[in-house]
This record gives sequence, C-alpha cells and structure tokens, in this order.
Amino acid sequence: MPIKVVVRKGSYFDSVSLMSLSTKANQLEGITQAVVAMGTEMNKGVLRNVGLFVPEIDRAGSGDLLIVVAAPTEARCDTAVIEIEALFEQRQSKARGAGDARYATLESAVRHVPQANLVIISVPGEHAAREARKAIESDLHVMLFSDNMSIDDEISLKQVAHANGLLVMGPDCGTAILGGIGLCFANKVRRGDVGIVAASGTGSQEVSVRVHGLGGGISQLIGTGGRDLSEKVGGVMMIDAMRALGADPATAVIVLVSKPPAKSVERKVLAEIEACRKPVVVCFLGGSQDAVIQAGGHFARTTSEAALKAMQLSGKHEEVAPQEPLDAALIETVRGGLGSGQKFIRGLLCGGTICDELMLIAREKYANVYSNIAKDPEHRLQDINQSREHTFIDFGDDEFTRGRPHPMIDPSLRIERLLREAADPSVGVIVMDFILGFGAHEDPVGVTLAAILQARQIAAEGGRHLEILAYVLGTGEDRPPRHEQIGKLVAAGVRIADSCTHAGLLARSFVAKEARS
Repeated sequence: MPIKVVVRKGSYFDSVSLMSLSTKANQLEGITQAVVAMGTEMNKGVLRNVGLFVPEIDRAGSGDLLIVVAAPTEARCDTAVIEIEALFEQRQSKARGAGDARYATLESAVRHVPQANLVIISVPGEHAAREARKAIESDLHVMLFSDNMSIDDEISLKQVAHANGLLVMGPDCGTAILGGIGLCFANKVRRGDVGIVAASGTGSQEVSVRVHGLGGGISQLIGTGGRDLSEKVGGVMMIDAMRALGADPATAVIVLVSKPPAKSVERKVLAEIEACRKPVVVCFLGGSQDAVIQAGGHFARTTSEAALKAMQLSGKHEEVAPQEPLDAALIETVRGGLGSGQKFIRGLLCGGTICDELMLIAREKYANVYSNIAKDPEHRLQDINQSREHTFIDFGDDEFTRGRPHPMIDPSLRIERLLREAADPSVGVIVMDFILGFGAHEDPVGVTLAAILQARQIAAEGGRHLEILAYVLGTGEDRPPRHEQIGKLVAAGVRIADSCTHAGLLARSFVAKEARS
C-alpha cells in the first residue's frame, strides 16, 4: 500500500493540537491511516510498529513535524496530504482570527506577556524538563501536560519549585481549573468554595461536575501528575497544593482524589490533613478509611461520596439530597432481558479513574474482575486485546495512546473493541463513558452512535439483548452540553447512569447472580 511522508523542518506543534489534527486526518474519506506527529524517536518507533515507517522518516528530528499517510493509491495519498495541510492552515487562521499570539520560545513569550504567572508545557517528554526549568527560573508556575519524563527530572523540578514557592503540576497532568479557567481537559463548572487536589485527571473532572450538579462550585482544581504520591516523588505537589488551598480565602473545603499513596507518602498527607484548619475530604480509591478519620479527615469511598461530603462540609448539607437507592424494578427488568449465559460486564472507558472506580465497585461483588490497569498481576490482562470474564479497559493508558490521540479525542480504538465485545455471547452489559469539556471530542456520543447501533444489531442477530450503559461526564455549560449528548444516547436505546458511581452500581447489579464469597 502506498505511503506518503512529508517532513516539515523546524515546524513545532504542541501535542494537544496534534492529537486533534490526527483525529480529523483519520476521518478523511478514502485513507487507510494517517499519523500527524513530531519526529521524536518514540513516534518513529510507533510508526515502525504500525507498519508506516519508510526511510524518509529518518530525516526528521524531534523538532520537525511528520505527516504520514497510507491510502489505496498514490494519488489519494497526495491529495490527503494537501487536505491535512489545509487542516493546519484552518487551525492557524482560526487562532489568528481569535487574536492569539504565537511565540517561538518561552523566553519570547515571557518578554511579551510579563503579567503571566503560569506556563503549560506540552513538548515531547525528553525536552519538557528543560522547558520547565526555564519556566521556574522565570518565576512561573508550571503545568506539565507532557508525559514520558524521567522520574528523576520530576523530583528535581518539584523540589526546585517547592523551594521557590511555585507549583509543578505533572508530568502527565491533563486537568486543572485555576482562577475559574479550565486548562487542557476540564469542564465548565461554576465557581464556588470547593478546592480539589488530584493525582487523577478524570477523577478530578468527575468530582468537579458532581459538585456542580449538587449546586456547588470549584474554587481551584490543582493536578499533581499520577506519580506524585509514589515513594520516590514523595507527594511534594499534593502537599504544596493542599497548603495553597489552605491559605486560599475562596476555598472552604479541600478534596483529595487519587489512587492510594505509598505508605510513607500517606503518612505525610495525613499529617498535613491533621494540621489543616479546613475540612479535607479524602477519596483514595480502594484506600482505608481508618487512618483518614484518625487524622481528622473525611473519608469518601467513591467520587460521588466525595462530592456530597464536600457540599455538606461547606454548609450546604440541607440543600443536598442523599444518593437515591438503585431502582429495583429496573434491575429486574434488565436481568430478565439477558440470557442465562450473559454473565459478564465489559467496561470500555476513556477515563483511568472512572475505570478504577468501576473496577472497585465490581470487585465488591465479584472476584473475577480484570483490567489492563489492575495493580494485582493476577487480575491484570495478559493481552490487552483479549477480555476475560468481567473486564474493564482504560483506553487512555499508555499501551493504547503511544503515537495516537487520547480516546477523549479519538475514539476509534474503543469503537473497534465495542463491536468485538458485542459479538461475545457471554457479555450482558457494556459500560462506556463519554467525557465532555475543553480539549475533548466535539461530539463524543455522535461519533460513536453508529457503532452502538451496530453492536446492538450484532447481539440481536445472535438472539441476545445487549445492555449498553453510558455515563456522560460533563455539565449543561459544556459544549456540547451534557443533556444533548444524553438525548442522543436515550434515542439509541442506551441506559443512562447519573454518575460514575451510579454506573458501577448499576452494571454489577444488572448481571449479579451471586454475591462475592
């Protein structure tokens, strides 16, 4: 199959822009595959793995842009490149029309925008530490969207930032809301008095939209990066962020969201909670409540519980209704529609924390729960492309995103998996999340609807009903608004969960036959 390669020398684009452009490029009619990426060694490795590497690609350096197209004919390759380059021009024209300024270096941006106090870095990981150090030297807080940074660089950067009273959010930090402005992947939520510190992107988004839905709002949302609570990093950024929110007059309640920290780090965080003069809600998914309560914190088992407790602690408990019990009649109806062999749940998720929470809830009833992100080797999938029993897949994990856009931007891999899972006669329920907000796909439900209908048809042809359960993470202020996305799903016969927690409880109940022994 013909492959066309264009190398744009010295033409840098950030990874957020390239993820969006890659998604649009792969939607062009009549092409087999397109990759739009910087010419880093990692991206070259990805091109080798997917069979798109040709010798011309070796000419590209890490600061050069690669456009790689595979199509049935050389003529289609040529026209596809022209169409992709037009996408770049459209993006640049839109930016110019919006009055956005472009600077070639961080130093130039600092000179021209002296009032700025934060920089977002999304260069390839091997260059991110250098740019972050420049930002810290310029007295700027840093949000590191970049991943693939060494842990030694992360430790060094955070220690220097800590000494200078600055924040380093990340690496691999995808969500923040500072001063009411959503950065990277974030939702449109009202401002309020709940502050969030999170080592999890979608976990922090989920708590923020739950607080919004309960009538509250967010003062600040500070991401730490997923490794911050590890033994080596030591929770530097979570503790600094807690102190910043403790001193913030707009914050009344602090919520922490993460997987359980390393034990030594947990002790540091608990000591900080004990010293904090503001109430702290702790949602360490799968963690133990005893130590949190002893430190004076408020333990939350799930993200929904964390949001509810935050609202209660902010003095709005009379305005907040407790979580509604599950609809027993609905559960019996769904169970009755499934065949005796349809015993299993398959979770196809974009959000890592959503995947974790769904697994946590499923494991309360079932022992045979597996995932590509399970910490326990016995419950980790040996082959990420092969499900077994109850399986929950995080399509945002590195195994799926190397050289590809995040599934919140490009859902194509998840769509392929949906059709395969629908053909499995042992599957009764498929759970999917649809994440709205800044940076996400402009219509995540719309782009998946045809596959949902096809999946239901595949099951019907096998004489089975397939229950598809969806959760839409977002608000009515997001674009597209949450209610519009839900309307499309309902019209397609999809069951809707009100929250991540609700989705987990429904899914395990729909297929539940026996409680976990």
